[in-house]
Amino acid sequence: MRAAQERNYAVGYFESWSLDSVQGVIDAAEKTRSPVIIGFNGEWLAERPGASTEELKLYAALGRAAAAEAKVPVGLIFNECSNDAWVEHAICAGFNLVMPADPQASLEHYARRVKRLTTLAHSCGVAVEADVEDKELSAAHYAESAKRFVESTGVDLLAVSVGNEEIRLEGRAPLNLERLATVHEKVGIPMVLHGGTGIEDESVRQAIRLGVRKINYGTYMKQRYLNVIRNAIAGDERNPHALLGDGSHTDLIVVGRKVVRDAVLERIELLGCCGQA
Repeated sequence: MRAAQERNYAVGYFESWSLDSVQGVIDAAEKTRSPVIIGFNGEWLAERPGASTEELKLYAALGRAAAAEAKVPVGLIFNECSNDAWVEHAICAGFNLVMPADPQASLEHYARRVKRLTTLAHSCGVAVEADVEDKELSAAHYAESAKRFVESTGVDLLAVSVGNEEIRLEGRAPLNLERLATVHEKVGIPMVLHGGTGIEDESVRQAIRLGVRKINYGTYMKQRYLNVIRNAIAGDERNPHALLGDGSHTDLIVVGRKVVRDAVLERIELLGCCGQA
């Protein structure tokens, strides 16, 4: 993030859910010589039936191993989780960025929790991202609220609400750049945009000029992944080994890795991070 601040680019967080998706993201980052962030959705990991913090350690180990072997700088995030105990476990498990997120909590209650988690994370050398979402506030009041939140919690990254929409399934829309500029004037830390899938290209470029240093992508990647997997399964291949485990061009793991790589390549150049590794 410091390098992104100094050189005025953004780093992409391309969310993963499996080994092949992690590998696909890193393949694209290495091909473009880009720093990148990999990771997993904390809410999904924590809220699944039978979820276990022991399993969380496996995901952390997977991400850490992939990052260590990569030829470019790779960050590892435990993203968006409202369960503070799981965030604590993620801090200890080896993620180097965590994001406590709880849109149902009041801002005051959320800020107190984030402050405690940030103190713990920083003591372990782990960075913290948090978010301030209030679409009803005017730009000026929202910026002041964000400024107070950052000062009171000590977080390292702030996700902002400036017209971006998480899990947008169709189409892309512009950001409220005037609102973003107002927040940028007040907040002295790198800003984050969630919902990168649905943001227009020119808005992304302008947002980076206005202090956005991390942009999250996930929805469009999973859409592409599912499409190719469905097509592969719908074919005439009856040999299960040809679809799972033989490493050929029909192997679903190979197919999935490639489509994730290609999806990342489609967006990563827009961030200005290519060649920055």
